[in-house]
Amino acid sequence: MTESYLEKRREPRFRAEGRVTFKAVDGAEAASFEGRLIDVSETGFRAAHTDTGLARGQEVLFEHSKAQGRARAIWNRILDGEVQTGFLVIAGERT
Repeated sequence: MTESYLEKRREPRFRAEGRVTFKAVDGAEAASFEGRLIDVSETGFRAAHTDTGLARGQEVLFEHSKAQGRARAIWNRILDGEVQTGFLVIAGERT
């Protein structure tokens, strides 16, 4: 990072680990896939997975060690052959 980098995050992130299961809830077919939890915040989480078809704005049902519910994909980034996605939790509960 450079010194001119401005932190734009609104909430602190906390490192997390473990499996995340997803099921797409929009579109013609509801696809299921798995991923790896990277970090969590009060209103969302970041996960790595291999589903290159997950679009920004798409909603999924999710479950991981910290919470479960419904989330919206806010951004995607491909790094080292895997997709990282930032999710905003729309409805859910902590576990």
